[in-house]
Amino acid sequence: MSGQQLTREIGKSGVIASAVGLGTWAIGGWMWGGTDETESISAIHASLDAGVALIDTAPAYGLGRSEEIVGKALAGRRDKAVIATKCGLVWHTDKGRHFFDQDGKPVHRYLGRDAIFHEVEESLRRLGTDYIDLYITHWQDPTTPIEETVRAVEDLKASGKIRAIGASNVSALELEAYISADGLDAIQERFSMIDREIESELLPLTRANGISTLSYSSLALGLLSGTVGPERIFSGDDQRRDNPRFSVSNRDKAQAFAKAIRPVADKHEASIAQVVIAWTLAQPGVTFALCGARNPAQALDNARAGTIRLDADDQSAIEAAISAKLTDMDR
Repeated sequence: MSGQQLTREIGKSGVIASAVGLGTWAIGGWMWGGTDETESISAIHASLDAGVALIDTAPAYGLGRSEEIVGKALAGRRDKAVIATKCGLVWHTDKGRHFFDQDGKPVHRYLGRDAIFHEVEESLRRLGTDYIDLYITHWQDPTTPIEETVRAVEDLKASGKIRAIGASNVSALELEAYISADGLDAIQERFSMIDREIESELLPLTRANGISTLSYSSLALGLLSGTVGPERIFSGDDQRRDNPRFSVSNRDKAQAFAKAIRPVADKHEASIAQVVIAWTLAQPGVTFALCGARNPAQALDNARAGTIRLDADDQSAIEAAISAKLTDMDR
């Protein structure tokens, strides 16, 4: 069954966004073998035209490159988009805790007030806008009390520079601290058919407190898309090249899973990826599904998922296929 593009509210913020979101990590190029700016902008335009308003980015995606491309794509179309971007991975200071190096620059996890106020201005400049719809702490900083971080982003919200507050990659204890500090509208966490850890601790907390959940890697970096076969070669700095998740054995299992759910896809005249995304959005507590796209065809394929409504029989068939085909994957 198909319908209109599904939309949902981000927490209790009043911000309404498409349930399918465009993730732009790959558009930044880093860890994805580079980027094609023209194709990336076309992918963003195709998403907007198909009703996918939620565009998720971050400064760390190519050290500002992804935000810059998003900003160029949204020139003249800002009112059509709900922008989510992040703070907390910094390279302008050595405060906090070192996390990784990118392009020869050390990147630290730091969520102090000074850095947040610096980062928001940089993001606004790169994005070419005067407000951000959802501002998310990207990775948590053990050197800064969560209460300080929350006060800083709440001040940004009061000033009109952001409209809603999110946190990403949190533990249950960190989420409880955010809830205690009040004001949290959303979390963003890895979740897919083969990454379901948040179902045990995080999702019960978000559901009980009216907090939205944005899933990232909903297609498990493309493994569950139905298009990554055992013959695929990953090159350059593509993170999948040496990732055990993309072993030949795992790709064989993913292909077997795709074959098993083909009847569901055919019933909805949908691709495998669309069915996987629709399943993600049907899970209790999962409000939004972020899906990467690097060209218009991928963007349109993802957008179609937001119009699919799976029934109980569909979901039973999918869960059976998950159990039969996606267990015991290499990690």
